[in-house]
Amino acid sequence: MTRILVISAHPDDETYGAGGTIRKHVLQGDEVTVMIVTDGVTARHDKTEMQQAAARLACERLGVSDVRFPGLPDQRLDGMPLLEVIRPISAVINDVRPEVVYTHHRGDANQDHRALFAATLVAVRPFGSNPVKKVLSYEVASSTEWGPPFNEWAFQPNVFVDISETLDDKLHAVEAYRETHQSEVPPYPHPRSPEATRIFAQHRGVMVGMKAAEAFVLVRSLKD
Repeated sequence: MTRILVISAHPDDETYGAGGTIRKHVLQGDEVTVMIVTDGVTARHDKTEMQQAAARLACERLGVSDVRFPGLPDQRLDGMPLLEVIRPISAVINDVRPEVVYTHHRGDANQDHRALFAATLVAVRPFGSNPVKKVLSYEVASSTEWGPPFNEWAFQPNVFVDISETLDDKLHAVEAYRETHQSEVPPYPHPRSPEATRIFAQHRGVMVGMKAAEAFVLVRSLKD
């Protein structure tokens, strides 16, 4: 059994970025905690309860009951002192004691994603009693691929997880976000539509000889 922490900026990032992998961890008997750092909506409206309910339902469909909501403001992480973003992440790490952490990619178009990567990198420092042994970044459709075309920003995956058997579970979890105050499930050909989500997973799978995959960048891996 491995303890897993998935850190996301907004409700739905965890599902679009790593939903198939989360489900796979659960089926393997791993303990998974999902931490959704911002309310995800107050840059647009104030119906935060609906967003939390959708996130809980999505995570429930993936088999995760431990979902944390620090409630930091949506689309404002880059304007906060970094320490204020680090603190809730460190608190969850100290509580959950995860061995593996998934977080956002540093080159995403979304500023909350970039700020959260920077904060996570501090919170998982391999020092003292920090339990984190492995850190991976995931991609989020309509953010990662919309980043600028500079080498230092590019998402260049070096870890692929076979989600052939859990892709349908991921898509079922995505549907939890359809009925929020402002739907997070747009119609095709938007990158976050269910159809595009399936195509994207199949594309990542074809890259490495799988039917469907999620791709990650391995940031750090420590061995005993």
